[in-house]
Amino acid sequence: MNQNLAKIGQQLLQIWKQLGLSQRISISIATLAVLAGASGLAFWSSRVSQGLLYGRLSDSEAARVISALDEAKIPYTVGGGGGSIYVPVDKVHATRMQLAGRGIPRGEGVGFEIFDKPNFGISDFVQRANYLRALQGELARTIGQLDDIESARVMVVLPENRLLADKDRHATASVFVKVRGNGPISSSAVNAIRFMVANSVEGLRANFVTVVDNRGNSHAESTDDDSVSGTTANQLAMRRELEGYLSKKAEGMLEMVLGPGQAVVRVSADINFETTSRIEEKFDPEGSVIRSQTRNDENQDTTTSDSSSAVGVSSNTPGDTNSTAQANSPNNTKNRKVVGTTEYEVGRTTSNSYQAAGGIKRISSAVTIATRAEGSGVDRKIVPRTPEELEKLRRVVQNALGYDVSRGDQVIVEELTFNDQYATDLNRKFEIQEREEFWWKVGRTALYPGIALLMLMLLMRLLKRTPVEDLSIGIPVGLFQSSAHANGNGNGNGRGNGHGSDSGEWFQEPRIVTVEVLNQLVRENPANMTGAIRAWLSRGTPPPK
Repeated sequence: MNQNLAKIGQQLLQIWKQLGLSQRISISIATLAVLAGASGLAFWSSRVSQGLLYGRLSDSEAARVISALDEAKIPYTVGGGGGSIYVPVDKVHATRMQLAGRGIPRGEGVGFEIFDKPNFGISDFVQRANYLRALQGELARTIGQLDDIESARVMVVLPENRLLADKDRHATASVFVKVRGNGPISSSAVNAIRFMVANSVEGLRANFVTVVDNRGNSHAESTDDDSVSGTTANQLAMRRELEGYLSKKAEGMLEMVLGPGQAVVRVSADINFETTSRIEEKFDPEGSVIRSQTRNDENQDTTTSDSSSAVGVSSNTPGDTNSTAQANSPNNTKNRKVVGTTEYEVGRTTSNSYQAAGGIKRISSAVTIATRAEGSGVDRKIVPRTPEELEKLRRVVQNALGYDVSRGDQVIVEELTFNDQYATDLNRKFEIQEREEFWWKVGRTALYPGIALLMLMLLMRLLKRTPVEDLSIGIPVGLFQSSAHANGNGNGNGRGNGHGSDSGEWFQEPRIVTVEVLNQLVRENPANMTGAIRAWLSRGTPPPK
């Protein structure tokens, strides 16, 4: 085995010596290119896949994470302008748990970890300042977790504790947010920030929280119910939510029938924002009832005497009794009086009704339905819907919106052709982009193998273009030349000064020579080939001594 390798090496060295300068340069460049492609392929195949450990980190947080990774001897890669750190995929979750156990990353600012170390002997003012600082830091970290927010800072102002409370002094807060991307911050995110800060600080109301973004836009809406602007904002928000709810409700039903994007519903709702309290009292004279009844019965019996006789002794003496009794007979009088009192209650009905704000006064809806098309491409035709179909769709929308004739509600359904050219172009652009990304990924994956294969093909092509006389065919040309010169007449028969024996020994080993190579050698050097053929024919005969 070693001898064969040594012979192959000697033959390659002889081939290299017989090549020209340009051929040596070409072969060297091709060999280096093949080695570089093979090395790149080996490096790319042995490269470890990287996974995102943390992203959107500040410089200070990234420095703490890198320091912890260096201590743990975990390989990492920094990307994304220093804000993203990548580690091997199989170590992402384990590394996150290890760093979380050490409180890394903590986020911007100082949180409640400021109280982890005991501080004895500090004043109440410093303690209060530390609490406020920790509260601001925790709120900033929490706000920074929102999808629309890249980073945040919170400033809270708390009134000082005084013996006498001042109603004009109240807690306030300001929040500065850095919005991710170029789009504006959504109103839902602003409201979430305001209510979260208000509920985290004692005595702070949501309308006293101001949100400012990095573009200088202020999102401080007044939601105080006592103010005119707050009342108007609440009414507009209520109307907007109601109209959006009704529109989505109707569109959802139509999309189940017509398909996504085939119907547009817009609703205008008139809402009654008046609060009414009514007390009504009705009297019914015919429905009277006895409330109370009183009866007073009086009897009077009166006796009176005749006092017309003279006053004196004769009237008071008992003489002449009969005449005196007849003269003084009494008068008896009897009177009876009955008094009755009856009180009647008149029938009365009392009703107390209270109507809160928010009732729907009227609904107007406009529904646009895309025309139905059959076929595709040039054969695409518009097929209008029948009035019966449109009426069915209108009834569906009416039932979804709570149509009421008494309120004067209106629902109009129209069939129109939608302009979907923009959507078609956008979809085509997305398809082209996805196709380009797919082929770019495939090409990037096959880049190094392709380069290696190309270099190998180039090397083979260069070897094929090399002249035959410069390549060894297993029979060193110099041997025949030396044999011919030793013979003196150029016949190369191996008979002469002893060099023929070397030639005989060489041709004792079997060699493979193609017909094309022999023809080429015969055309280029007939004398040497004559000697070679003679030596080949006489290789079984030992050379003469």
